[in-house]
Amino acid sequence: MRLAFWRGWKERAAIKRAVPKPPKVTKQKAPVEKPAADAPLAETGDLDLRLLGRALARRRGWIIVPTVLALALSAVGVNLVTPRFKSEARILVDGRENVFIRPNGERTEERQALDPEAVTSQVQLVLSRDLAREIIKKNRLAERPEFDPVLQGVTPLKSLLALVGIGRDPFSMTPDERVMEAYYDRLTAYAVDKSRVIVVEFQSWDPDLAARVANSIADGYLVLQQSARQDQAKSASQWLSGEIETLRKKVSDAESRVEDFRSKSSLFVGTNNTTLSNQQMGEVNTQLNNARAMKADTESKSRLIREMLQSGKPIEASEVLNSELMRRLSEQRVTLRAQLAEQSSTLLGNHPRIKELKAQLADLDNQIRDEAGKISRALESDARIADGRVQSLTASLEQLKKQASSTNGQDVQLRALEREAKAQRDLLESYLAKFREANTRETIDVTPEGRIISRATVSNTPAYPKKLPIVLIATLATLLLSSGIVVTGELLRMTAPRPAAPVAPVTVAQAPAAVVAVPAVESPPMAAPMPASPARIEPVIEPVVAAPPIAPVQAPAPAPLRPQQAIAPDPVSRELAEVERLATRLRAAGPAGRKVTVLGTAPSESITLTALTLARFLARDARVVVVDLAASTPTMSAVSADPYAPGLAELMQGQASFTEIITKDRLSRVQIVNAGRPGFDRNLLQSPRVTLAVDALLRVYDHVLLDAGTASDLPAELLTAHARAVVVPDASMAADARALMSTQLGAVGFSEVVMLTRPVQPSDAPTPGPRVAA
Repeated sequence: MRLAFWRGWKERAAIKRAVPKPPKVTKQKAPVEKPAADAPLAETGDLDLRLLGRALARRRGWIIVPTVLALALSAVGVNLVTPRFKSEARILVDGRENVFIRPNGERTEERQALDPEAVTSQVQLVLSRDLAREIIKKNRLAERPEFDPVLQGVTPLKSLLALVGIGRDPFSMTPDERVMEAYYDRLTAYAVDKSRVIVVEFQSWDPDLAARVANSIADGYLVLQQSARQDQAKSASQWLSGEIETLRKKVSDAESRVEDFRSKSSLFVGTNNTTLSNQQMGEVNTQLNNARAMKADTESKSRLIREMLQSGKPIEASEVLNSELMRRLSEQRVTLRAQLAEQSSTLLGNHPRIKELKAQLADLDNQIRDEAGKISRALESDARIADGRVQSLTASLEQLKKQASSTNGQDVQLRALEREAKAQRDLLESYLAKFREANTRETIDVTPEGRIISRATVSNTPAYPKKLPIVLIATLATLLLSSGIVVTGELLRMTAPRPAAPVAPVTVAQAPAAVVAVPAVESPPMAAPMPASPARIEPVIEPVVAAPPIAPVQAPAPAPLRPQQAIAPDPVSRELAEVERLATRLRAAGPAGRKVTVLGTAPSESITLTALTLARFLARDARVVVVDLAASTPTMSAVSADPYAPGLAELMQGQASFTEIITKDRLSRVQIVNAGRPGFDRNLLQSPRVTLAVDALLRVYDHVLLDAGTASDLPAELLTAHARAVVVPDASMAADARALMSTQLGAVGFSEVVMLTRPVQPSDAPTPGPRVAA
């Protein structure tokens, strides 16, 4: 629905260009029926807010009186209601724990933050019934009439409401239920978004009581948490004490079984927590390795010394050089060689002294070699001794291996018993540590998982009722409701269909003259005005609700009437009267008059004007659509509510739907379907799908008018199938030619051909509004 005042300035220029105003003729005033203020634009679908404003102004009493009454009643009501005062306390749920009483295993662990679900669970703990009973008992809420309505008496109105089922009978509830219901009605607890803060709000007639109860709820919540944790620690310590006694017996039995099995299996434990057999085997293995090393060492030394003696090389082995005798012999040899060298400097080789010294030196060399041989033989003896020791240790080791292999199964059983005993012992120690911690937490005050960060204070401002907002809301709601009722009734009355009201005949004596616009081309000038006649004039038709047709753009303006010009007896021109009679015939024809093809003998805007005029006459009591197949004049675009809407061409191409191509006439209820946007391909109109589209329109509308123009490039089936033809002839066309054309069109396939006497000219388009009788 479009608003008339919105689009008025945009459409005014186009309407003025399309609809030339008829000339005004001033005559004597005649009693003219004034149109009702609420009638315009009812059939065009437009809404004029000025009419609604005038309707609201006329019925302002129906709006002001309820509004003032609502203002007074709401003001009195909020002052009669007993005010409630609200106080709030805030609790931070941080999950902290005293580091000194935290278990040793958890002191180095980081505490996990509470998730939103945990905070919501704490809110439900604040709203628990156990805590509610404690708060009610602590603050003696059951003794106050505010929380137990029975204490202040039950009014007959409440009893009547409870009897019909609207209210609840207080006597059907126990005192605890009544107090609990009132308590929860005044309590509100919620978690602050994106935080771990819980807000506790409580309302009461007494501000001191509201603050006291809110603080009691916060304290009770912390005490409830602390008691729950102490109870948990107490139950844990009791359970652990029983388990510890059982574990002690199990540990004692396991250790006894280990010792008994060890003694029976001779699996005694030596140093380094190893069995004696394994320890002996290790020691024998070590001795065997030492004996083998000693044997290899002595054999290699003996062999080396023997090789030196056989080769005649000087003996330089460490065992030989470290011998005391070999050291003295070496010293003597050095001394003799020094003397020999000294004597050789003065004596010859055959001197007795020189021979004596050489003999002593040779004797010392023999002694040294003999001593080296003894040392070699001693080393060989040591090697044989080491070999015997190796054999003895090897035999012992083999015996110990056989003994160890026989005790491996028993050792496995022993280790299993030891593991079981160790597991029982570790579990006992863990339970003992937890028992000590639980016992400590039971005997001391445990820090609760939260703390009060804001205590409730006494409020002096009532939280309920909010007097000013309630009064304003009630007043504005009544104002809007009463205005809406008035506007709804006005809209229903404006859009309701109105039957045609007959107009009583008017005589010339009753109405001396009327203002009638007659085009100059149709009414020749007369020498004198027409004299008044006592004859009665035919009654006129009711005021036209659907506006008459609009003339095309740039239509020639009619010449003004001369003062002596005659006044036509009928305010409707002959062309319009002929079209109106044709519309009456089409209504009477029923289904045979649903499809009408309007065509002409020559291109002219009169064809479009005739189609629009006929459609507007039919649209008074039927649904009518005009399909523009010619698109030769701008008249259809000028009267269309959306000149740039798509048409049949876009529908054939699949670029638009039926709902998009159908637009409205600006001044009537006629629907318009354009041929297409400017520059479209007219070959698209020859598609068989256009006929299907027209058939679809016939299923929806009562009358479908085809503006075919001259029908030069349109398929015959589209225009003639189950259709009547309305021909707009050229003014110069002879009567014989018109008769021949009617015969030819009937032979083509039209069910009936109507040849108009004269075409509708742009000057024949009257201004929208009611008709006036002269």
